[in-house]
Amino acid sequence: MDANKILTADFLDILFDGRNKEYGAYELRKNYTKRLTTALLVTAGVALLIFLAVIVSRTVGANSKEKVKVQDVTLSEVKQEEQQKIEPPPPPPPKQEPPKIEITKFTPPKIVEDEKFEEKNEVKEQEEITNVGKIDQEGIKDPEVVNPPKVEQETKVVEAPKEDENQVFTKVEVEAQFPGGEGKWNQYVQREVERHIDELTEDGQAGTCEVQFIVDKEGNVSNVEALTMKGTVLAQIAVNAIKKGPKWIPAIQNGRQVKAWRRQKITFRLPDEQP
Repeated sequence: MDANKILTADFLDILFDGRNKEYGAYELRKNYTKRLTTALLVTAGVALLIFLAVIVSRTVGANSKEKVKVQDVTLSEVKQEEQQKIEPPPPPPPKQEPPKIEITKFTPPKIVEDEKFEEKNEVKEQEEITNVGKIDQEGIKDPEVVNPPKVEQETKVVEAPKEDENQVFTKVEVEAQFPGGEGKWNQYVQREVERHIDELTEDGQAGTCEVQFIVDKEGNVSNVEALTMKGTVLAQIAVNAIKKGPKWIPAIQNGRQVKAWRRQKITFRLPDEQP
């Protein structure tokens, strides 16, 4: 910068002499004062507008309020309606007991000696008797009115139906079972068949024999009878096996052990028929 211009030049011109003024920093510093003044003026204007708006709103609100007028109010007397008295309902009529009926005590006929006879025990004729009871009672003598029977007070105890000990059920909820279940039954039958295998083979009758019998409450077996293959060795062995076997588990009906029928099958195949 020339020496003659230094005294009249601005500080920014001296600071940015020989530098790139188009970079942006020069313009920002040069217009700083102008921008600051503009911002202050805008802020003051906004504040002034807000202040004026508050004053105007208060003035308008004060003018819009109406004055409250106080008027004298005269209260008129209100006549209360007389409450109607509710009369209590009339008491129920006294319970009237039914009229007493004349009752003549029943005297069973009895032959006594004349010296021991008492008139009060005399058997009256039927025409003189209106109602017969256990006591003598004075009252209305009307043949059409019958002395009501004495009803004993109900005890509300219902006697349970008596159980028939000899009843044999044909259908039950849980059938009688061989002790140990089907597995033990099969083992027991297999042992009985093996003991008599020679007799069964000689007889030559193979098949399934169904046996019917009764199992009582203690598990005892009775009335054993073969329903199929009657007269065969297999039927005889099946009946004897059930008769000589252990006690069974009784059947269950309504949660208790009962006496019931049971059917059980025993199957035998000849050696040449084995699969």
